[in-house]
Amino acid sequence: MRFGEIKDMLIQVITTWQVIAVSVVVILYFFLVFYVARLRRSARPPRASRKKRIKAAPVAVEMEAESSPGTEGIEENIVEEE
Repeated sequence: MRFGEIKDMLIQVITTWQVIAVSVVVILYFFLVFYVARLRRSARPPRASRKKRIKAAPVAVEMEAESSPGTEGIEENIVEEE
């Protein structure tokens, strides 16, 4: 086959109604997929939680101070040396 014959055959195939219809359907499908992905990515309003959160930080600090006796003066010594 020559290049001219291949070109004519490709033009005939590409311009058939089946190829055009499938191309349009695929493009519409991609638009729908990207639209849904953009909706899911947008910021949602925060939900009001019914449970009150327990602050664990003060408890952790108290437990740390109790577990390491004798280190009370170390921070003071370091600050004084600077």
